[in-house]
Formats: sequence, structure tokens, C-alpha cells
Amino acid sequence: MSRVSHDLDRIEVSFDDPNLVANAGLLLVGTLGVRLGLEALIDATVRLGGRVGGARPGRKVLTLVHSMVVGGSHIDHAEVLRSGATGRVLPHRVMAPSTLGTFLRSFTFGHVRQLEAVMGETLRRAWAMGAGPGASRLVIDIDSTICEVAGKLKSGAAFGYTKVLGYHPILASRADTGEILHARMRKGSANTARGAKRFIEELIARVRRAGAVGEIVVRVDSGFWSKDTIATLRRLDVRYTMAVRTGNSAIAAAIATIDDEAFIDIDYTPDGQAQVAECAYKGRRLIVRRTRLTDRAQARLWPHWRHHGFLTDLEGDAVSVDAFHRNHAVVELDIRDLKEGAGLEHVPSGNFSANSSWLCCAVLAHNLIRWSVTLGQRTPVEQRSVARSLRVRLIAIPARLVNHAGTLTLRGPARWPWAQWFERRLGALRLLPLHPG
Repeated sequence: MSRVSHDLDRIEVSFDDPNLVANAGLLLVGTLGVRLGLEALIDATVRLGGRVGGARPGRKVLTLVHSMVVGGSHIDHAEVLRSGATGRVLPHRVMAPSTLGTFLRSFTFGHVRQLEAVMGETLRRAWAMGAGPGASRLVIDIDSTICEVAGKLKSGAAFGYTKVLGYHPILASRADTGEILHARMRKGSANTARGAKRFIEELIARVRRAGAVGEIVVRVDSGFWSKDTIATLRRLDVRYTMAVRTGNSAIAAAIATIDDEAFIDIDYTPDGQAQVAECAYKGRRLIVRRTRLTDRAQARLWPHWRHHGFLTDLEGDAVSVDAFHRNHAVVELDIRDLKEGAGLEHVPSGNFSANSSWLCCAVLAHNLIRWSVTLGQRTPVEQRSVARSLRVRLIAIPARLVNHAGTLTLRGPARWPWAQWFERRLGALRLLPLHPG
């Protein structure tokens, strides 16, 4: 029989300290938001007119965004920002969850497009501060995901090819940093490629306005494979790698023309073998990777090669281009960060436009976390940021806001392992210029 610790039993609990800050790392994100001029930008761009809950949209959007920064996935989670002195480390008034719900339901499709314009302008401002690719190559991964819901009263929620009730948004992320460059909410029954042409046109226009002047490469999976998509990318002067369905009879016939001697071995799993070769398909370059199991027991069950192919207009040998295309999988990490204990873990409203604006807020929160770590960095960041780790290390810091001789001081716990990192980031963000708007 285990014994209960009497020391723990003697600890009393009281929630009565008005100076405690639940997530002191909001100071980083709030500081960056001031430099980007976010509240004024939202107030000037999102015009809800006389709609109920439409006044002062800046503080309401930012309350939702900062709630998601600290891991909020429901509207009620914004209450965390109203606890203790948490609101005092933010540059705006924190709004009540009931107000936020009314605000989201006031959105129409046109208002969602205005919030998307805020996303694009925020990207431009952040890139102008040093986060952009400049003249370097910009690699963009486009993918879709399923946001599962539980109720049948959510407008636009439907069953799609995964047989899961939910929504089917499309997203574009930057491969090297994990920033979300564009996102669009879609009905759950939407085909993967639905709206892809317009989405790509808006995406490329956005990143070029934001300052991407170098080569742009877009990577997509076979769900986006179509002649129209290829034609759109070529018209926009964008390079691409585009997976194809090897079960297609024309693709299978093209693969069959490749001689076995043309395949080159590449690194693969210990119990498998992989080879790469290339051929032409309707005048385009088709690179094919074939794989099979070599473990004796499994090889007897699946002895044949499985083929995976993609079309591309990139130069370079087949092996290196294949490795480049396979790295498209990093987009799943960004989708995970949007969902795992964050904004897209739950889609809260029964109103489709409200959920579309919720997606925009989740994207802003996602990007603000990353820029808080990278902007003002003297040396390039060598690895992508993982949102969950950043929340633990830099955001979810308990602290007390105290006044020392007229100077407000945020006192965090002693021996916080990442205290110096936090102080360096705060110093770098405070050196960024304020947006003139």
C-alpha cells in the first residue's frame, strides 16, 4: 500500500495573486506585434461596418491570436489572457470570450478576405524586417488537411474522401522556416484540387509583393496533379515538382519504358531497397522512384516493385531532384503545429465564415511564434521551429509583474533553463524598428 506524501497534503491553494502572469512569453509576441503595427493594420483593413460585435476588430483578432499562441484551441481559452496580470504584457485590451464569439459570427466571406489581406501585409512587413528569402530560392509546399468536427450543425462540415466529418482547408508553407504563407478554409467534401488555381495565383502574388524576388519552387502531391495546375505555374514563372498517380494507365505505360539498367540505387530503410530513374511523359520530365522490401518474410508477401513518380521542370540529376521532392513531407510538420494543442485542433463555430476567420487567426499565431524566434537573429536559424517546444521554452513561463522604483519588472522563476535565450530574443525584438503606420 503506497503512502500519501503528508508534505503535499499540507500545501494549501489560493488563486488570489493579481500580479502573476500565466504566460510571460507573450511579452515576446506582443513586442513583435507592436513592431508590425498589427492592431492598427487590422482596424484599417477589416471593416465590419455596423455589424453586431464589429467595433475595434484589432483587439478582438489579437485576443484570439494570442490565445492560440499560448495553446488555446477553444474560444473560452481566451480567459487565460484575463488571469492575473497576463493582459498587462500585451499591447491591447483583452476581450471576453463571449465578445469574441459574437465577433466571429459577424464575419462574411468578404470580411474573411479582408483578414486574409492582413495576413499578406503582415508577411510583407515581417519579411521587410529580415525574415524574407530576398533573392534566394523560395520553396513552397502546398497541401490540404482534414479538420475533424463532432457536431452535425457546423456549416460546411461534410464527409470527404477520408470518410471523416470536418473541413478540408488548403495551406501553403515555406519549406525552410515553416511559416504559413497562405491558407483557405474549404468545405469538408471539397476535392483536394478544388480552388487550387486561384489559390496558387493569390499565393505567388502575395509572396512576390512581400519581397520574394528569387526563384520560386512549388511542391505538391498527386491530389493537385492536373494540366491546369501545371499551366498556371508555368504562366507565373514558377518551378514545380508534382506527384502523379502511378496507377494511371498513361503514367504506367511511360514507366514501363524505363530499362532496369537505368535505375540508380539510393539510400533507403534497412529492410528495403529503393532506386530512381527518369523518362519523358508528354514532353515533361517524369522522375520515378521504385521501392520494395528485402526482408525475407515480407519480401515473399510483397515481392514486386512499387512505383512513385512526379513531374518536374527542375534541372539536376534524378537522384538529387527526387530527394528534394521527398522533402515535401515537411509540410506535415506545419500542419501538425497548427493542430497539436493549438488553433486548428478544434474548429469552434457553426458558422462557416467564422471558422474561416478562425483559420486566419491560427495562421497569424503560427507565424508570430516563428518570427519571435528568428527576427533580428544575427546568424541564420539552422533548424525549423517546433511550436510545442517554443511554447514550453519561451511562452509558457510563469512570472510576477512587480514595480521596482517605478520600473515594471517581469520576474520569472530562478534557474529557468532558457532564461538567457528569452532575454536575447526580447532584446533583438526591441531593436526592430516600429512600423511607420
